[in-house]
Amino acid sequence: MISDADLKEIETKPPTCAPSPEHVHTGVPIPKVMRVRLFSPDAWEEFIEEWANSLKSNYVKVRRFGGSGDLGVDIAGFCSNKGFEGEWDNYQCKRYDHPLRPNDIWVEIGKIIYYSHIGEYAPPRRHYFVCSQDIGTSLEKLLNKPTDLQAKAAENWDKHCLNGITSTMSIPLVGALADHFNSFDFSVFSSRSLVELIEGHSKTGFHAVRFGGGLPPRPGSALPPETPADNESRYIRQLLDAYGDHLGIGLADPLALDPHTKLKRDYLRQRERFYHAESLRNFARDTVPEGTFDALQDEIHSGVIDVCEGSYADGFERMKATVAQASSVAATSNPLVSAVKAQDRQGICHQLANDDRLNWMPQG
Repeated sequence: MISDADLKEIETKPPTCAPSPEHVHTGVPIPKVMRVRLFSPDAWEEFIEEWANSLKSNYVKVRRFGGSGDLGVDIAGFCSNKGFEGEWDNYQCKRYDHPLRPNDIWVEIGKIIYYSHIGEYAPPRRHYFVCSQDIGTSLEKLLNKPTDLQAKAAENWDKHCLNGITSTMSIPLVGALADHFNSFDFSVFSSRSLVELIEGHSKTGFHAVRFGGGLPPRPGSALPPETPADNESRYIRQLLDAYGDHLGIGLADPLALDPHTKLKRDYLRQRERFYHAESLRNFARDTVPEGTFDALQDEIHSGVIDVCEGSYADGFERMKATVAQASSVAATSNPLVSAVKAQDRQGICHQLANDDRLNWMPQG
């Protein structure tokens, strides 16, 4: 029978973080590791593809392999142009409903041993196990003891590898294969934790979109060099033609603006705006998915093209009106919007002029 001692007052635990307006709208944030563990099979595959981009700076080439004929290779990072004949690293990425256990990896180890033995590839320099539920304690301990790992792999060969490496034949651990197994360096087998994967993912342009939390701080924009760079030639030519149209003279190069103080100041401002936009392009390359900055350029173009194609006294007036209009294009649907400044919007006009998508002088 239930007594009064069995009945307790409801006591809520204090919040683990200070409540904020964002919590009212979105709830308490779910830690990134927990979110990864909840990924669907498709979301896990997408996450791994995105994360693999963080490996590109470490290797000459990174490739994903799949299907039944993957030969135990999932994501390969090649250290040279020799591919599988040179040094390479393998990342075996598994999605399970439990932390990775020793019994989950024996066949994967068996594939690496067997296929390196028959010459499909050189033994990997490193082989990392990755799992959506992280690496279990028993497996992590075993991976840190290569001698024990080798002994356990031999014990489990018949159960997991004999008929598990390929469906076309049995692979007994005897003869030359056994010699290869015994001489194989089992210290190549290691692991990567979810925390390490998320850290790597944070260095890609997919992180803010996948996990939220906003964009990282944007570095300051570089100042234009005194001598224009090669990638400025077309928009500067367009500017000089517009200034010349305003003055009624031809301008061969920027030095011809020296006697025209007002236009020279405008020229310097336009170059600063171009470099603002270029810095945003570089920032986008490292923080948002490919194509995001191109979409912003398209939106600015759509917002200014009608103004640009209006009637004006000269090309300079057309350029000024177009650049001014760009400042008012909100572009709120673009993931970069929180990092975009007025100078970026204006500078994008000159990027578009560089590509002849905007023209300050009337086209025929």
